[in-house]
Amino acid sequence: MSNEQPAYELAQVNIARLRFPLDSPELKDFVEALDPVNAVADEADGFVWRLRSDSGNATDVPVFGDDWLIVNMSVWRDTNSLTAFMYQGQHRELLARRHEWFERVKEAMTTMWWVEAGHRPTVEEAEKRLLHLREHGPTPHAFTLRTSFPHPGPVRVG
Repeated sequence: MSNEQPAYELAQVNIARLRFPLDSPELKDFVEALDPVNAVADEADGFVWRLRSDSGNATDVPVFGDDWLIVNMSVWRDTNSLTAFMYQGQHRELLARRHEWFERVKEAMTTMWWVEAGHRPTVEEAEKRLLHLREHGPTPHAFTLRTSFPHPGPVRVG
């Protein structure tokens, strides 16, 4: 039996610009779905960690100093586990409705990067990765699901 563990995990961040205040009737469905969708994520195969404040989610965590932006950041085993969660169940339903709640923005609002297993990225780190993607396009430093890169090293035997 092997004790191989991944030496790297996949960090992802996505930010969104709200069309309405979080406590508005227009965002009621989104806000009410946060806890159930986060609970599904927490139990998903390949899920490792997600950013949360005392509220249980991250909607009150500041990003880019803009009160109209909300952030979602998590760590997953790999791109396959993240993709499997993103495109199934209630998360898929929310994804389909995102333009009701969030502004359409031309610049990149989501990115991924590999972190050493056990590392929990900060919002500042995520902002830098997102800015890097916007400036340089997908690279091993910051990439997208459409243009992803393999983790930078071998599995760790421990």
